[in-house]
Amino acid sequence: MTALPESGRAWFLVARPHGWPEPGDVALRDVPVTEPGEGRILVRNLHFSVDPYMRGRMNDVKSYVPPYQLDKPMDGAAVGEVIASRAEGFAVGDHVVHGLGWREYAEFPAEHGTKVDASLAPLSAYLGVLGATGLTAYAGLFETASFKESDAVFVSGAAGAVGSQVGQLARIKGASRVIGSAGSDEKVKLLTEEYGFDAAFNYKKGPVRDQLKAAAPDGIDVYFDNVGGDHLEAALSALNTYGRVTLCGAIAQYNATDPTPGPRNLALAIGKRLRLQGMIVTDHFGLRPQFVKDVAGWLASGELKYRETSVEGIENGFDAFLGVLRGENTGKMIVTLNSETH
Repeated sequence: MTALPESGRAWFLVARPHGWPEPGDVALRDVPVTEPGEGRILVRNLHFSVDPYMRGRMNDVKSYVPPYQLDKPMDGAAVGEVIASRAEGFAVGDHVVHGLGWREYAEFPAEHGTKVDASLAPLSAYLGVLGATGLTAYAGLFETASFKESDAVFVSGAAGAVGSQVGQLARIKGASRVIGSAGSDEKVKLLTEEYGFDAAFNYKKGPVRDQLKAAAPDGIDVYFDNVGGDHLEAALSALNTYGRVTLCGAIAQYNATDPTPGPRNLALAIGKRLRLQGMIVTDHFGLRPQFVKDVAGWLASGELKYRETSVEGIENGFDAFLGVLRGENTGKMIVTLNSETH
């Protein structure tokens, strides 16, 4: 059996941010690597995910996921290789998706890991297009928003990992029109030229309400909200009667230090009989088998495309996280590790 490393690095939260997270709020520390206990496995992480929702976990507030604890390693989705196992069904060399990211090595009960096949897709895809990110898009569009053929769909944050998949799934399933917003002309071009959106606009170039009205002259039936703020207000104006909104994220206000105003036109929901529903991906794990089957098929056929932004080295993990909050990523932001050289 290969000798295990004595230690590995992990990112700790050491102070709760006020507004934008600062380098002094986190610390990269060495932690001991131990043999796995009975029924447990030790994984060398190859990639971990950094996501906007993690900003909320840095606050000491009750939410749908527990806050990060001070002076403890942070966590999140990761994929890696089993390097030691004392659990039936898991062998050295197996690849596993699990929830202990932000670190080079993870030791945990085997039932908390899911084996994945590196021959079906690149391992990093299991953190994005074939992972919880992709399931968020799939469940949020088809289940939460009750999408149906011929719906006109608007997606905010459309060049991000979730948004880009939502728009493509809507197109594949017969939307009458797919519109996206993004934060740069380059991303707008990506949406229309590579992902097949019918229209897209740069929200920094003018009022969202005006740009959306121009892009969707006949209104929209579904709004998939990753941003909140002025995007949600604009969508409420553009939604047709019986429109549906999936409230998935509100990145516009994650780092705000003052209360952010709600949409001023929420009363429109009454006359239009709109449905606004929040969604959390953990409520939809029952869809996983169908999701993997459908999405793997669309990837194989070339109907569904995806991008990843990869940052090399655990030491750059916090910068990658800040990059997500600033919108610097195209598609899923991944931190790729080179643990074996440490």
